[in-house]
Amino acid sequence: MSRFSESERDRIRSQLVEDGRELFARFGFDRTRIKDVTEAVGIGTSTFYQFFDSKEALYVAVLHAEQERIEAHIDAAVSEAETPREEVRTMLRTTFREVRTNPLASRLIVGGELQQLYDQLSEADRESLGSHPREADLPYASRWAAMDEVRYDDPDLINGLLRSLIFVTRAQDSPIAVLHVSEYEEVEAALIETIVDGLFVD
Repeated sequence: MSRFSESERDRIRSQLVEDGRELFARFGFDRTRIKDVTEAVGIGTSTFYQFFDSKEALYVAVLHAEQERIEAHIDAAVSEAETPREEVRTMLRTTFREVRTNPLASRLIVGGELQQLYDQLSEADRESLGSHPREADLPYASRWAAMDEVRYDDPDLINGLLRSLIFVTRAQDSPIAVLHVSEYEEVEAALIETIVDGLFVD
């Protein structure tokens, strides 16, 4: 039986996710060891398994929490927009910024790692996580598709169009033609404006 109270268990689990987030973002999944996380939290390696069945299960929990944080950040930014056009522009700018500056956001949105890893977990690992994490979709597509001024009425098409645009962030690291920061920012801004103009009828 665990020697931890319920509040202690909640605190330790939250700390594992928080410190795991920092280590996974800095070193990646493969180079981060369970020992690195437990040392950061200040618990023994054996204690880790009272909270997560594997490193993969912790990483999925980290990505799930990161997904919720990113979505809340985008929601806050978009809520300030005054028109549907500005909503789309703000959502894309905010998402691009997250993907460019946050390795975990890139792995979630561009790499689709959350669903990939979840599918590889054992049944025991899945049960320990509770709810099934969903794929990181860009929000608002259904609401925009219902608007008369929007050219397309298929939310999946709009979502796919906007998601595909995010892949331009990889152009910075292209082995064929690496873009300088100023060039990339210009390309990104032009692409966003082109998509916004094309998405709306007027």
